[in-house]
Amino acid sequence: MAHLYYDDNIITSETSAPGSADSFAGPGEHDSGVPDTSRFAALSGRMWQLMQRERALLISLSKFLVVGGTGVLVNSFVLFLLFQWVHLPLVMASVLSAELAIVNNFWWNDRWTFSRTQLSLRRFAQFNLVSLFGLVLTTGTLWVLVHYLGLYYLAANLVGIALAAIWGFAANSLWTWGGAR
Repeated sequence: MAHLYYDDNIITSETSAPGSADSFAGPGEHDSGVPDTSRFAALSGRMWQLMQRERALLISLSKFLVVGGTGVLVNSFVLFLLFQWVHLPLVMASVLSAELAIVNNFWWNDRWTFSRTQLSLRRFAQFNLVSLFGLVLTTGTLWVLVHYLGLYYLAANLVGIALAAIWGFAANSLWTWGGAR
């Protein structure tokens, strides 16, 4: 019986020769052991790498959403205070509450989601630029849903935040933290 050696998911046989009894290849054909097994092993290795990459992405997304949840609470509470108690105009109250939530989210994403130990003004500026579009998206959604569809302002705010969260995770994962794990 041949001894099989596994090297980089390719199976080679020490004693098999093309056309020999324990080889699957015919005369004149190259045989590297058991081709179906080597293909399966290579496929399994690739699947494992894909699963690990997807697992890391899922963990980052989960953390990002938890941090975003704290941002929703900060945003909604400050919006309520500024609009109901301080009586600022709705759009101004939304902009201020969103910026406070952005600062909260940057801090926690930088420390927890992407495990950074040093604060970076560059990352903060990038996060704010990405969040600026999210802010426009949140505030625009809020304004349209309240003024044109008559939706309650806090419910409209949550819809805007959800749309901005999708944008924010994609852009920040790729640009602000450069795919960091």
